[in-house]
Amino acid sequence: MLIIPAIDLKNGRCVRLYQGRRDRETVFSGDPIGMAKRWADCGAKRLHIVDLDGAFEGQGTNLQVLEDIAAQVSVPIQFGGGIRGEESLRRAFDAGASFLILGTLLYRNPKFSHKALKDHPGQIILGIDAREGKAAVSGWEEGTDMEVVDLAKVYEPENPAACGSELKA
Repeated sequence: MLIIPAIDLKNGRCVRLYQGRRDRETVFSGDPIGMAKRWADCGAKRLHIVDLDGAFEGQGTNLQVLEDIAAQVSVPIQFGGGIRGEESLRRAFDAGASFLILGTLLYRNPKFSHKALKDHPGQIILGIDAREGKAAVSGWEEGTDMEVVDLAKVYEPENPAACGSELKA
């Protein structure tokens, strides 16, 4: 079993959001680097870091924090939030992510998502958020009419229809 500690970043701080609402946060630490070191020192084999600002705004704002954490810990980092295309994908890998979590992009641009899966085998994680069984995007702020299971099926390797440019829900 692999237990992966999570660090959710908002405005450079470690937070937890109540029911995913950006206006209902609890700040756990203003030192995400220290938090990451603590998890690594406790034996974590991987860290899960989410840029909540990136998830909400559609562009990463905590990449420097990712880079600083990656420079200070020797465990792989899976990173998500604000990955919306080639540039943000490249920037997150360059900042030190070993794995990237695609979420909103899976729904908005399956053609690119499939390309990312092909170009970075074993390094892309599909993160499908759900609200009442339907896929939610943009940090859970936007609902879709697409069932979570149907979105996941788009990424089954044998799905020949998984090359569309945008899903219709």
